[in-house]
Amino acid sequence: MRLRSLNEAVEKTTNFMHRSAETLLEDALAIWQAGVQAVMPDRLIREFVRVGPSETTRVQTLEIGPESFLLTDIDRIAVVGAGKAGAGMVVALEQVLGRALLQEKHVHGWVNVPADCLTETMAIGLHAARPAGINEPTAAGVAGTAQMFDLVKQLGPRDLCLVLLSGGGSALMPAPIEGVSLPDKVFITQRLAAAGATIEQLNAVRRELSQVKGGGLATACRAGRMVTLILSDVPGDHLETIASGPTVACTPNPQRAIGVLETLGLDEDPDTQTILQVLRQQARKPSKAAEVTASAGHLILGNNATAVDAAGLEAERRGYRHAMISATRPEGPAEEVAAHLVEVAQTMRANIFRGAASPDCLISGGEPTVQLVEPHQRGKGGRNQQLVLAGLVKLNDWKNLTLLSGGTDGEDGPTDAAGAWANQPLAERARSSGLEPADYLDRNDAYSFFEPLGGLLKTGPTHTNVCDLRVITVSE
Repeated sequence: MRLRSLNEAVEKTTNFMHRSAETLLEDALAIWQAGVQAVMPDRLIREFVRVGPSETTRVQTLEIGPESFLLTDIDRIAVVGAGKAGAGMVVALEQVLGRALLQEKHVHGWVNVPADCLTETMAIGLHAARPAGINEPTAAGVAGTAQMFDLVKQLGPRDLCLVLLSGGGSALMPAPIEGVSLPDKVFITQRLAAAGATIEQLNAVRRELSQVKGGGLATACRAGRMVTLILSDVPGDHLETIASGPTVACTPNPQRAIGVLETLGLDEDPDTQTILQVLRQQARKPSKAAEVTASAGHLILGNNATAVDAAGLEAERRGYRHAMISATRPEGPAEEVAAHLVEVAQTMRANIFRGAASPDCLISGGEPTVQLVEPHQRGKGGRNQQLVLAGLVKLNDWKNLTLLSGGTDGEDGPTDAAGAWANQPLAERARSSGLEPADYLDRNDAYSFFEPLGGLLKTGPTHTNVCDLRVITVSE
């Protein structure tokens, strides 16, 4: 990766280019889009998966990353998985394998995706496991996960099981344990998210309440070999956290889940007592890691750093001197991340004004949290919209600055926007319209603030997901 910190970004120079507010926004959008394009499943699957003759034996092989499988040793190939990038991964994989191999190796499978990501496939079934824009487990998701269990249990030692995982996989692959209903899972997921839980905290709880997470899918699989192909939406790429680790043999840790609820102040909530009771019962039992019979491997195809790096190349192409950073651990509240970004933007602008050495573009990636107000007060928005709105609250003077933040999956909270952007013209329109950003921020209503100002980033489903990508562009 080519990631560089702000202090390491550029050599000393006084050659800066004047760009209009319109150009700064146009460039920020193009830089953001270049990052998203770099983590499209089609590109990554073709980079890491190949079918062809072995260099030594000339026998047909299937190469997956560093591993090579003799096709003569494989009877069937089964494909299962879940995630917002699932459809794109399936289509790309089928194209790489080709129709002849799909038939010869009886390729079949079942992958859970959001309803608006369904597309035509040749051999591997796509299942609408939740509605568009609602990132919660559903009965359809439970049914789809049951299909996966049935499929992997029927495999044998000469079969290969490929698991395709990407962001959103936790909600798309639900299988509640005994004593926990689907409404219980939905409720605790909503409460954790509203309390500002990080993805690691969310999945620490979800793993303990699931039959499939924490290695459950791998335990059920009877294939001789299982390989998991991953588009990571987790800072740091922790395998047990990505989609809650359905193919990672984890030792149950209900006490950690209880600790998450206590940390977020949910342990005293009367409505969470059913979940707490189940977790406490589990904590009294001996814990042992899931037993996996299939030989298992994991391959990260792309992550947030991949997107940030590609965005940096586009910034260079457009004449920017950029700095890049991708979070390797969960970030803090969106308001704190925004405050830091705005501070850096002001520093870059001031340095450029003085003719000092400084980047004029900052590209960052990660996943901040948002603590939601009570439902009766709550508006509409998502963490990227909240972040940009918090930036507007923090900074009054947006001259020669643009900030754009968007989810690489094209989704931001329960909205049809991927994120939002701010610059001087937008800030002026807000003032002339009498819109107070602080009021909207306090009630998590960023969507309602940006919509009339034309400040929403709308892309539709991108068929990928590697956290969020943010771009700051600065002019002299």
